[in-house]
Amino acid sequence: MEAFLVSTGIVALAEIGDKTQLLALVLAARFKKPWPIVFGILVATVANHALAGALGAWVTTVIGPQMLRWILGASFIAMAVWMLIPDKLDEDDTAKGLPKMGVFATTVIVFFLAEMGDKTQIATVMLAARYDAYMSVVAGTTLGMMLANVPVVWLGSRAMHWVPLRMVHVTSALIFAGLGLAAILI
Repeated sequence: MEAFLVSTGIVALAEIGDKTQLLALVLAARFKKPWPIVFGILVATVANHALAGALGAWVTTVIGPQMLRWILGASFIAMAVWMLIPDKLDEDDTAKGLPKMGVFATTVIVFFLAEMGDKTQIATVMLAARYDAYMSVVAGTTLGMMLANVPVVWLGSRAMHWVPLRMVHVTSALIFAGLGLAAILI
């Protein structure tokens, strides 16, 4: 249960103000069809985080526990620093030229691609390596992603102004730093 709750909380916080959350806002504004967008985000996130979680679980089979502890600690601390750098949505991420596939397919494709190498995907790899609970981590990170993105799809830009982004990023950075220190020291 710890892996699920930590994964949910970390990804929900990390996703606020992230590039993929901005992408959800762009898709909602462009298509004005929230259900296919929400389901597309869910499908893309499950696929992306399942792969990331599998990579994290695999890493534990090829790296010894002592080395893994240091790698995870350093990775969580690096993620803390990364959380303090705001994301921006590139023009290429706005799904130009893809609407002919439909809202759902467009959302799945652009969300899956935008999530590649993103903070939440890397966090999923690290959490799966940290906890021996693949399904709990993937379920938790997916829920965290949905908790952060669904309100944006349904409420648009109004949802993004409820919580100060800087406070969320600093809180996320502190949590990642704490996990990094815990991995190294415990």
